[in-house]
Amino acid sequence: MTGRPTTGEARIRLREQAARLYVNGDSIPTVAREIGRSYGCTRTLLIEAGVRLRKPGGTRIGGAQ
Repeated sequence: MTGRPTTGEARIRLREQAARLYVNGDSIPTVAREIGRSYGCTRTLLIEAGVRLRKPGGTRIGGAQ
């Protein structure tokens, strides 16, 4: 985490990466660790990407049940 806002093309790439990971079944905390951002930042990126968020504790897509 840099503590500085990510803007422009870098934010677009980060948002796309976060969305791809989340849609493939990773949880927000897992995505946050993978992209090196906080939970809140990651959640914001997912919302910006238009991703429909799963309910907390819900079934993971493609993950162990």
